[in-house]
Amino acid sequence: MTRTHFRNGTVWTGTDITGALSVRDGRIETVGVDATEADEIIDLQGGLLLPAFGDGHCHPDLAGFEALGPQVRGRGSVAEIVEEVRRYAEAHPEADWIIGGGYDSTLAPGGLFDARWLDAAVPGRPVALRAWDYHTLWCNTEAMRRAGLGAATTDTARGVFARRADGELLGTMLEWDAVDAVLDAAPWHTGDERVAALRLATETYAAAGVTWVQDAWVDHHCVDGYLEAARRGLLAVRVNLGLRADPGRWREQLDEFAADRERVRALGHERLTAETVKFFVDGILESRTASLLAPYSDDPCTRGMPIWPYEELLSAFTAIDAMGLQAHLHAIGDAGVRTALDAVEQVTRVNGPRDRRPVIAHVQVLDEADLPRFAELGVIANFQPLWAQTDPAMIELTLPRVGTERARRQYLIGSLLRGGAHVSFGSDWPVSDHRPLAGLPVAVTRQTPRREPEGGWLAEERITIEDALRAYTAGVAYQAFAEDERGTLTPGKAADLVWLDRDLLHLDPHEMSRASVRGTWLAGTRIFTQKNLDEGSAT
Repeated sequence: MTRTHFRNGTVWTGTDITGALSVRDGRIETVGVDATEADEIIDLQGGLLLPAFGDGHCHPDLAGFEALGPQVRGRGSVAEIVEEVRRYAEAHPEADWIIGGGYDSTLAPGGLFDARWLDAAVPGRPVALRAWDYHTLWCNTEAMRRAGLGAATTDTARGVFARRADGELLGTMLEWDAVDAVLDAAPWHTGDERVAALRLATETYAAAGVTWVQDAWVDHHCVDGYLEAARRGLLAVRVNLGLRADPGRWREQLDEFAADRERVRALGHERLTAETVKFFVDGILESRTASLLAPYSDDPCTRGMPIWPYEELLSAFTAIDAMGLQAHLHAIGDAGVRTALDAVEQVTRVNGPRDRRPVIAHVQVLDEADLPRFAELGVIANFQPLWAQTDPAMIELTLPRVGTERARRQYLIGSLLRGGAHVSFGSDWPVSDHRPLAGLPVAVTRQTPRREPEGGWLAEERITIEDALRAYTAGVAYQAFAEDERGTLTPGKAADLVWLDRDLLHLDPHEMSRASVRGTWLAGTRIFTQKNLDEGSAT
């Protein structure tokens, strides 16, 4: 048996504060009892030890692929993006397609980007770039040519092809059918590429103090990559797969879901599960595809784009629920959220009571009449707290779409907590920063890093640092059906721990993002060590 003892710092258990903790054979042995004898003594150096973080909604493989492709995220202009694509294409002459992601949609009016800008950089090879939201794609003329798209291409119920004034395609594709029309013409990533992306992404999570993540978008052909990464021991953290339900083929997917779940279970790897099915109920506000109860403020001709016919959503949800799978529903607009809640209520009525823990992710605009339904129906609200601020995307794209009244009903985290709902936090990485330390200050202050606006945006929706930490720890553990195993530090639970270099509980909230992760432990195994302080790295 091996014993590790932590001392000389603050230990936050999730409910209480103490000064010491011991771990034996991967599980918490004692809390608050100091000791001088152990196989290993960790001097916390005045820092904070707390339950490891979780991420209740993210896309690790997409983040890994983005990191391995052209580095367009964070570029400050269209010209900078184009130059980076040119650089990457010249450095990778073997690549038939140039594929990347993460560009800033606010850099072009209305988020509409022209294929000709990319043509100038890479005229002979197809280029396809996903926007930061991953609901939008910008491509060059060669990509559209290979995909068979042109002036005769028509919009669908689930996809919009942006056009120039003369009717020609612009090069910006909005939502599923339009985005997939381009990407379906591109080659899939190889198995080794997918494993490399997953290794990079999960090691990045370990370095952020995260030990469990919900991959919220896994297509059938992607499961093999996860299985292979697990077999090779390359998953640094636990991952639960959210198998995506397609409105056009969900009936035949039922056998795939069952087979994929069984393959993952048969592998028996502690860091990989497949117990969830993902539904996209609507799109996003920035492209006017999130589903709203009333028309968009800047376009009275649309209320958005429901992804599923409601009866089909009910049938698919009922079927996967009967299989014992958890539903994870993307819903951003107030109509999308209401649709998701209605579906949960109907499925509960049809299939009967059970501990199903459905998740509605994002919950950006919420009608007040639907607020109490989260607690009543046992629905977990999964938020990305980093979004609850008046950043450029909110000011330039979102607020003009929703108008003044709906703007006051965005990200009602505090209201849902006060109403007794279960709340978990996530990042939607790579859409936004994966680090809980980046999301915590916004949840607590509702301000930008420049401390704007004074007092916080929708200040009544601010939450305490303790509640924010619980959403990243116990809240995510509850979402994962693992509250008896982790999420708080009590004797007998798995030793999933994160050590920070400073005590967040007594810190200016805006200083929290400057804290460093010094170590991360998964079931007592150290999976990350901060360099220059101790030996080791992510494993």
